[in-house]
Amino acid sequence: MERRRLGQSALTVPVIGMGTWRSFDTDEDRRPVVEAAIESGIDLFDSSPMYGKAEATLACALIGVRDQVQVATKIWTSSAAEGRAQADRALRLFSHVDVYQVHNLVNVPAQLALLERLKAEGKVRVVGATHYQESAFAEMAALMKTRRLDMIQIPYNPQRRTAERELLPLAEELGLGVFVMSPLQQGILDRRPPAVELAALGVETWAQAVLKWIASDPRVSAVLTATQDLAHVRENALAGNPPFFTPEQRAAVTRIAERG
Repeated sequence: MERRRLGQSALTVPVIGMGTWRSFDTDEDRRPVVEAAIESGIDLFDSSPMYGKAEATLACALIGVRDQVQVATKIWTSSAAEGRAQADRALRLFSHVDVYQVHNLVNVPAQLALLERLKAEGKVRVVGATHYQESAFAEMAALMKTRRLDMIQIPYNPQRRTAERELLPLAEELGLGVFVMSPLQQGILDRRPPAVELAALGVETWAQAVLKWIASDPRVSAVLTATQDLAHVRENALAGNPPFFTPEQRAAVTRIAERG
């Protein structure tokens, strides 16, 4: 698994990380998922209060291995008071937060100031912001230009390339880390390329091809996948192994994605 420096921070992250949306919103034990991830080189886990029970479920699954992993989570509320309560809860669950983000740019003035204070106190290592819609990219870019962020989390895959034009060049210019969210959502896995095309790319599955396409962009720090299937955890992790795609291979993946 390749590791990359997260922007200009001291943190290095695996190029394939694990999200917890839906897959950790449960009372079921997710320790086997965490163990499979760590064994595969994935030691970055991203969560949010927006994901229901996910933060608490992740914390339970990390008992005994918290010092072996990196936890990213988010503040998600328009209320300053509730933001403080969410942060207090996350710090109780995880002891510290490696990457703390303002989720979907909700009440940035209050929540980013809170995260900056926590970083100054040594409870947070990296501060960032997220949004899942391209319509918010202008707002995200404006926030990035304030230089108050260490990283951003955005959508990006062969079918969603607005970030490639609007945010990734700016992130590179400013030295910001980039997490990519939900890379396999919105129907991209409906593609069924023949095995010969996948073999030419050096991958076994279409999901691996998509993940490696994203990870082959050097401006991306980590691609976050979410699954509770142990086989998929291991398969997805393989996309983080070099060599990465050449421009020609990335173009081939794009053609497959566009042809439907």
